Amino acid sequence: MSYNNIEIVFVDDNPDDATLTLHALKKGGLSNTIIHLKDGAEALDYLYCKNEFATRNILEHPKLLLLDLKMPKVSGIEVLQKIKTDPVLKTIPVVILTSSKEDPDVKTCYELGANSYIVKPVESENFFKAIKELGMFWMILNHPPR
Repeated sequence: MSYNNIEIVFVDDNPDDATLTLHALKKGGLSNTIIHLKDGAEALDYLYCKNEFATRNILEHPKLLLLDLKMPKVSGIEVLQKIKTDPVLKTIPVVILTSSKEDPDVKTCYELGANSYIVKPVESENFFKAIKELGMFWMILNHPPR
């Protein structure tokens, strides 16, 4: 598989949440190339072209990183901190997509440079609507630096 030209990197360790989110993005009409990664360590490997992703072009950055917080190996907060302190990667928009409503998590993510913090709606209709709007904004309306 070629890991180049990926536009959305989606990192979530919960297979049910991942399936639902990917379905919502597709149902929302987004045809962007998406890769689903299962934990923070895999996300860092992808972004830094290590291990399985060693052949990926390091100069190609995703247009969006959707990041869960509570994951094994490396947490979403650790991934966010690493990205936003890296001069090469810090302009990648990072949207936290998590079930955590805890105020310390929200505050920490914004202090580290998260572009948005979205709590996963429990009700599936609201979830689909939120994901569709998220995709439309970040993929169509947002104008990132080159």
